Amino acid sequence: MDSLTDPSRERGTVYWITGLAAAGKTTLATILWQRLRGAGVSTVLLDGDRLRVVLDAEAAHAPEERRRLAMTYARLCRELAGQGLDVICATISMFHQVRDWNRANIARYREIYLRVPADVLGQRDPKGIYAQYRQGGLKHVVGQDLATELPRAPDLVIDNDGSLSPDAAVDLIWRSLVTARDRVNA
Repeated sequence: MDSLTDPSRERGTVYWITGLAAAGKTTLATILWQRLRGAGVSTVLLDGDRLRVVLDAEAAHAPEERRRLAMTYARLCRELAGQGLDVICATISMFHQVRDWNRANIARYREIYLRVPADVLGQRDPKGIYAQYRQGGLKHVVGQDLATELPRAPDLVIDNDGSLSPDAAVDLIWRSLVTARDRVNA
């Protein structure tokens, strides 16, 4: 039996942070990554936008392309967690199939759903995605012309109408998922 298939081997946790565009996934993921590293946990941050560049898939926005990318992210998370790293993945990936696969194949999978009202998303819109969509210059936008498969049973839902700071949101993740279930002390 090799070290990657040995069930007694230490495994990392995957923190799968999902939500629509402009929900704050990257911001929260970055703060969580900093806190875990500060606590001495070997952690890697995977961001959907950056992964698109690495995988040369920046233009892949059609539904099947999105699903294929999300499964690639999921398998990469499993591989890294299997090597003992904690993995934070910030991704839209709004597919039941992907999240179900994660639950079935990643032992320490923690799903965090950032639920943000549409008007707040439209106000934030740092990349101009929603504005471009409304002007007809963009298609295949999740939650607009692409159906959204909202998480059915996330480990944590963070509702944020804009009144919750990113640090306060990460505090919720820390208290609910990190210290309660994992090996890090606050």
